[in-house]
Amino acid sequence: MLRISRQIMDYRGRTPKKLGMDWGGGDIPALSAGNVKMGYVDFDAECYFGSEALYSRWMTRGDIAKDDILFTTEAPLGNVALIPDDRKYILSQRTILLQINKERASSRFILQMLLSDGFQRILEDYSSGSTAKGIQRKKFEQLSIAIPPLPEQRAIASALSDVDALLTSLDSLIAKKRDLKQAAMQQLLTGQTRLPGFEGDWAVRRLGDIAPLQRGFDLPNPNLRSGPYPVVYSNGVLNHHASYQVEGPGVVTGRSGTIGKVTYVEGAYWPHNTALWVTNFKNNNPRFVFYLYSHIDFGRFATGSGVPTLNRNDVHSFTVAIPATNEEQTAIAAVLSDMDAELTVLEARREKTRLLKQGMMQELLTGKTRLITPEPADA
Repeated sequence: MLRISRQIMDYRGRTPKKLGMDWGGGDIPALSAGNVKMGYVDFDAECYFGSEALYSRWMTRGDIAKDDILFTTEAPLGNVALIPDDRKYILSQRTILLQINKERASSRFILQMLLSDGFQRILEDYSSGSTAKGIQRKKFEQLSIAIPPLPEQRAIASALSDVDALLTSLDSLIAKKRDLKQAAMQQLLTGQTRLPGFEGDWAVRRLGDIAPLQRGFDLPNPNLRSGPYPVVYSNGVLNHHASYQVEGPGVVTGRSGTIGKVTYVEGAYWPHNTALWVTNFKNNNPRFVFYLYSHIDFGRFATGSGVPTLNRNDVHSFTVAIPATNEEQTAIAAVLSDMDAELTVLEARREKTRLLKQGMMQELLTGKTRLITPEPADA
């Protein structure tokens, strides 16, 4: 790392109090490990702000510049991101900064190299600590990576950055679609917005009269036999079994441990004893019930501090307004199902793109595939 770095900044352990000062009094962000994610700086994460006076006392080895590399040395270990702009920053806890020698290496290439599975495995081998893994500065400086000539580094970084931009775009689109779905659920499941062709008052009913819940069935791990039927636990489908207990469709929610997650199952299934399952939809649309129960947030009914447990009696006595006709329930469920289907397609595309980048990194960062033909050695 020393050969490709112009300098490595390391102010771990430095605090305002050690400098006879305090946080505040300015708008200069202090970036710590909490702000450094895999590939980007998270400005929504909590951080302190410092004054110009604190900055001048703290950043004694010079300014941080755009495209310098942030690296977390512990809790978490190995998160890497580029400085995104030319603002002033204070380098804070559990984070070091690499300023790359531009005559030897490209910051954007080195970022991709440090993000790679190969480097992360090397980092794990050189780390220490049983609970919170970390790496000593001296060991970090001794780590070696193989790099191609500078023009090829830039070409590789450009290719991988293009895929990163696509992933970022997909993440943004998925987040937007999720927000739209949440807004649609709020409007449609409360009657604030009615679909065309439907009118009239909704009926106020107890959840126990809409779709009552019952505890699932014991299934110890030694008794599991591989098969086609999903086993639905408190946090979703985690196994498949050779037999089932309930015909589908089914709606299942967590009884203990994970409270609030609701799972929809199309076919026959086994509701685990950590879950509660709908025993009777009472002529209500099952998918509507799934969306309704997802929207209610059963976490509000959890009791117990150690392992939260859902009291189904409290759930059953809770009242909500629902469409009086199965036709309106079905129409609402269809709208929300279409939104879910669109999200599923986008998430599959995002996963496919992620795997594409992973494959590109394996090829390009190891030299298996070259973007620029290496010049022949002198005779």
